[in-house]
Amino acid sequence: MPVLRLAVALFAFSVLLPIDAAAWDRGAVERFATLPPGALNPEGITVDRRNRDVYVTGFNPTGAGPAQIYVFNDNGALKRVLSVTNASSALLGIAFHPRTGDLLVADLGAGNVVEVNPQTGAGRVFTSIGAGAGLNALAFDAAGNVYVSGSFSGAIYRTSQRGGANSVWLQHPLLQTSGFPPFGANGIDFNRDETALFVANTGNDTVVRVPKDPASGAAGTPVVFTNSINGADGLFVDDGDNVWVCANQADEIVVTDPSGKAIAKLGDFNGLSGGSPDGLLFPASLARGGDFIYITNLSLDLRPVAGGQSVDSQWAAQVTRHTISRIRAAVR
Repeated sequence: MPVLRLAVALFAFSVLLPIDAAAWDRGAVERFATLPPGALNPEGITVDRRNRDVYVTGFNPTGAGPAQIYVFNDNGALKRVLSVTNASSALLGIAFHPRTGDLLVADLGAGNVVEVNPQTGAGRVFTSIGAGAGLNALAFDAAGNVYVSGSFSGAIYRTSQRGGANSVWLQHPLLQTSGFPPFGANGIDFNRDETALFVANTGNDTVVRVPKDPASGAAGTPVVFTNSINGADGLFVDDGDNVWVCANQADEIVVTDPSGKAIAKLGDFNGLSGGSPDGLLFPASLARGGDFIYITNLSLDLRPVAGGQSVDSQWAAQVTRHTISRIRAAVR
């Protein structure tokens, strides 16, 4: 009898195993586009919903030299390179304002959010916060207000859809870090009913949930939503309130359900091919576009930037052509 029970148990395990394994299918990572020779490291990314063009910011940690945005069509062909005026070359988050259609960019180097003409690159200061804040990512509420994270100040700033004056919406120790990489508040996005803003803290490997008062719009007391996302960077919240997060030190996308439980880990680094990443290498930002999620491979060697080595530093130093990847916008 014990032998029979053991056989039945083994059979049941063998039947269930493929189902469980399928839940962790990392999916196929496609190379969507290759940046032109000499391009800066790609960091921020957004998709123009009107024509599905993909906009990518170039990031130079020193902020010196020309500020650039690379524009691709939905087949990955380069359409134009925008030389952005009134900006440093340390550009991070980029997004189209959902109400006005304005293209906004977080300029870490100069401490401004810049409104950029998507055809010419002409830039004007939309709101000015200061270089010490470490401006990083952008989000919007239903009223059209613009939110921007400060990685060095551990704060979220808010301005109106017209820009100009801004205020600190929240500043809190959970948005600061003494960890590695040395960026606190990073990717930000609201959940579907706008009751909470989710904030990635890169150095702490956390995602923080900040309640938002529905009447006043004020920030509530933040709490850690989930831990142990290695280098939590860019993020977005999908229509099912699942949170998609770039794990820039694990070279993967982590997807959690609304409770913070991981339901998928997508992508991986598979070495270099012709001087370019095969798969994901330091994924920094992600954006939805139709059936796909587009991801920037920042491929940043952190040694000269942060004073210490990461597991990807030596690989990143060998990259000669930068890439954008994409994955299917579905959890298998």
